[in-house]
Amino acid sequence: MIILILNCRGFSINFHLFDWSKRTVLARGDVDRIDLGDSFISMEVPGRAPYRQDSECPGFGAAVDLLLRSLTHPQVGPLDRVEQIVAVGHRVVHGGERFSCSVPIDATVIEAVRRVEALAPLHIPPNLAGIEGALSLLPHIPHVAVFDTAFHQGMPEHAYLYALPFEWYEKYGIRRYGFHGASHCYAARRGAALLGRSPAACNLVTIHIGNGTSLCAVRNGRSIDTSMGLTPLEGTMMGTRCGSIDPGIPPFIMQADLISPRDLDKILNQRSGTVGITGVRLERPAFLERAADGDPRCLLALEMESFRMKKHLGGYAAALGSLDAVVFSAGAGEGEWLMREKVLDDMELFGIRLDRERNRAARSTDREERISADDSTVAVFVIPTAEEMVYAEEVAALLNGAGG
Repeated sequence: MIILILNCRGFSINFHLFDWSKRTVLARGDVDRIDLGDSFISMEVPGRAPYRQDSECPGFGAAVDLLLRSLTHPQVGPLDRVEQIVAVGHRVVHGGERFSCSVPIDATVIEAVRRVEALAPLHIPPNLAGIEGALSLLPHIPHVAVFDTAFHQGMPEHAYLYALPFEWYEKYGIRRYGFHGASHCYAARRGAALLGRSPAACNLVTIHIGNGTSLCAVRNGRSIDTSMGLTPLEGTMMGTRCGSIDPGIPPFIMQADLISPRDLDKILNQRSGTVGITGVRLERPAFLERAADGDPRCLLALEMESFRMKKHLGGYAAALGSLDAVVFSAGAGEGEWLMREKVLDDMELFGIRLDRERNRAARSTDREERISADDSTVAVFVIPTAEEMVYAEEVAALLNGAGG
């Protein structure tokens, strides 16, 4: 059973090709700089040298075509023909209240996703563009939407409702949805496994740290709260997003600087967070290097990030009542020992004691590691995320009649 997984983002597609009958990855890679010029594909096939090919991709349809041609390339591709692919799974960031599980994609699903575009304006357009491009090239096989928000659909009302006029929820669906669901789901499962327990028998806080960052309180395998809300803008401070702020700030600044709602939305999503504080757009390693060199704005941004994350972690420990493990995941969560150290410093009150040497040594993106001290009541793990495994599992379940 060959399954293709597509994660379509702003100007790129991350893809994984699975032989799901063997639970093996046949290929993985990215198509980058879609619509920007100088597009290229990079691909890794186990047992072969890495492959890269420059090829202009004026849209996501062209990008999907390029990756399909690469997957079936006689010298570098793992497939003989594209017909070997039996299904395609698509990451979709927001499913609103309508989608609490993965679903086969049809015109009705596409239209429903389009209606929640305003709730994830940076993500839904490329998600839909990738879906439409793949459907046009692979029209005769199932395509499945796997929603980031689905893992959080079991949150209780008191967690997902805002203290706003109730009719706003009834009329517009204004509530907290949460994101990074596949990542939190995977991290919680693996954290439980490292504890030697079933996911249904432990409480964890999972922390996904990337350009977008979110935390999740997981009780007995289910999300009971998460830091992102109606949109991916809520929560802790992020790379370009402000996270939670005083709701009085937007109307104040709109009036003071005569900013339109659309322009303010772009500022809060794209020019805030670490970028807003430092005033420059840096890749994460360069940002950390500047902080280590004493750049005051970078140091300030790092302190702000870790302080806000620490507050969320403490709040979720309280909400869960008892805590068995904390799991750091995703790119920065896996690789940034300094961020983890700052977040976990002085957390003995919650039973968390960090082993600093283990933490500083844990920088791998392909190895699961425990970074808590031996006498720490709460275990702390660094677990490389494998969201694509969750996507493929969801697709396979639907194909086998076990989804929904």
